[in-house]
Amino acid sequence: MENFRVLIVDDEIDFLETIVNRLKKRDFKAAGVTSGEEAIELVQEQSFDVIILDIKMPGGMDGIEALREIRKIQPLAQVILLTGHAAVETSIEGLKLGAFDYLLKPIKFEELLKKMMAAYEKKSEHDRKIRDAKIQELIRDPLKIFDKDD
Repeated sequence: MENFRVLIVDDEIDFLETIVNRLKKRDFKAAGVTSGEEAIELVQEQSFDVIILDIKMPGGMDGIEALREIRKIQPLAQVILLTGHAAVETSIEGLKLGAFDYLLKPIKFEELLKKMMAAYEKKSEHDRKIRDAKIQELIRDPLKIFDKDD
């Protein structure tokens, strides 16, 4: 799991720290932030394979707004939404915006891991398809390796 980069976004600090620490013990490259705004800043600086995003966060940007921005910055990152029972309709909105899936709180750590691995596989498959397409393009036109200015 050394190359699996995951970002946890949740305003519940105890939950956030517990999940980040448990993921780090399993050798994930895990980071945590407490707001949508912080998530956007970090996503602009670092790439993540999977982002665990709480939908309901007090204050500024909620999870759905953060999801919209994250999709613009890192469209291939897989986002798993966290929600309470009352926000299932919001989760469905998130799925329509491209979230990988959602989990209802309280979550079981093993269930989160299982969902994260499925999201990581999807991200890895997208990455592989992009690499293969670029290789095929270079095979068809090897001169594309060089910039037109060279």
